[in-house]
Amino acid sequence: MNTRDIMRKAFEMGVVIPAFNIPHLPMLEPVAQAIADDNAVAMIQVARLEWEKFESRSLEHVAGEYARFNKPSHTLLHLDHVPVIDEDNLRVDYLAILRRAIAAGYQSLMVDGSRLSLQGNIEATAQAAALAHQAGLPIEAELGAVMGHETSQQAIPYEEIFKNKMGFTDLEEAGRFVRETGCDWLSVAVGSVHGAIAEGMLDKKKPAAKLDVEHIAELRKALGIPLVLHGGSGIQQEFITRAIAAGIAKINVGTEIRQPFERVLAQSGSLTQAQDAVYRRTGELIRDFLGVKNSANLLLK
Repeated sequence: MNTRDIMRKAFEMGVVIPAFNIPHLPMLEPVAQAIADDNAVAMIQVARLEWEKFESRSLEHVAGEYARFNKPSHTLLHLDHVPVIDEDNLRVDYLAILRRAIAAGYQSLMVDGSRLSLQGNIEATAQAAALAHQAGLPIEAELGAVMGHETSQQAIPYEEIFKNKMGFTDLEEAGRFVRETGCDWLSVAVGSVHGAIAEGMLDKKKPAAKLDVEHIAELRKALGIPLVLHGGSGIQQEFITRAIAAGIAKINVGTEIRQPFERVLAQSGSLTQAQDAVYRRTGELIRDFLGVKNSANLLLK
């Protein structure tokens, strides 16, 4: 499958491609199996955070596991969040990581310069896009960030953040960003909440987030490229359905499958039971939450 073409088709048809994060290597097999069993098209992805702070080990290890368990005509391998500045405020050699992913066989890439100034983000993303395009791969970028939810103390109530669109992707900035970077897809901040990574929050339920669907529609009209929603776990379902129709073509899901794996493994000590919990939850998300069972019939015509 050609990832760029699949994403464009999903965008034009109002179908979403789920992207499931793999913070623990044994999660990959049940995720891939659930995608195939429900005849869906979905991405399997890993972020730098997940080999630095969890147990996916490295992007190469994930690619190796993917080679064992991928399901042709159903799964795609994507490199999620490679930050320019990471969650610990440290500079990252992001271009070197992207080169490693290209060599390892990833089918699409993502660079995250959202902690930089607008100009800094544009410059870093343009460099990453040139590298990806030279390898024939599409690249995802990020602009905007919903504030207040990636630390253990939420300084600002979510409702206030949403009402005032704090950190939301600015329409005018987004137009300039896409023009000057050449990115293929854009992760936008429209109300979702990234998975908490602060100590003491890993096993906590995320806030019930909403989405500014009108803002999504405006971004789609202005940019004309597939839009991506990070922090897909925990969003109220009515907003998911409307957001897909408005222009969201890819939704990242991490917390919703990570927590069952960790919880069952801790309770039972059985890796098989933990994998089974991931398989069941992935299937539920595909069928009941995102409504993409049999999406392969649409996207692969």
